[in-house]
Amino acid sequence: MTTSPALHPSSLREQIREHIVEGIISGRWKPGERIVERRIATELEVSQTPVREALRELESLRLIESSPNKGVRVRDLTAADLEEIYPVRAGLEQIAAELAAPLLARDVSALEPHVAALREADATGDSEAQVRHTVAFHRELVRAAGNSVLLHTWEGLGIEVFTSLSIRWLGTHQESYAEEHQDVVDAFRRADPDLSALVKAHVLGCAPRR
Repeated sequence: MTTSPALHPSSLREQIREHIVEGIISGRWKPGERIVERRIATELEVSQTPVREALRELESLRLIESSPNKGVRVRDLTAADLEEIYPVRAGLEQIAAELAAPLLARDVSALEPHVAALREADATGDSEAQVRHTVAFHRELVRAAGNSVLLHTWEGLGIEVFTSLSIRWLGTHQESYAEEHQDVVDAFRRADPDLSALVKAHVLGCAPRR
């Protein structure tokens, strides 16, 4: 994300949060490295208050940590730390699959563009696109459940951040993102009776391995 003095007030905190997340994922801030609140505020030409709020959100995701003596730093996440999110996510998506099954059995058009994009990303080895469309695919699956509490809870897990970090920091990588997600689409289309278990196993299969 390039610096910008034109951040819109209504989404200021979200844009600052995105800026910091992109910096962590890209390696601008490495594990254990300090993030200076004042420096970010100066760089983005904003006050320190929304920067502080964005950092609080990221601390709740366990992406950063703060202490009186050391300030704010990027957490030195291990495979075990990243692994913890997957059983929770798998449970949420298992519920989402059950709720979304009737809708997606009739129409999987919300999922198919992401499979097509993953096929292209697999062919070119574009890891950023693989992460982006994998997360978008699963977001559409959860959204299809039609349960706002479920979607909000899923979003709160920071799926995109942790998927990106699993790939970048731990080398977690599937053989074919497109084929694995095509299998899920096909299961919805044929109203597979084991659909929810299949989705759960699919998510757990993405977890980093120690």
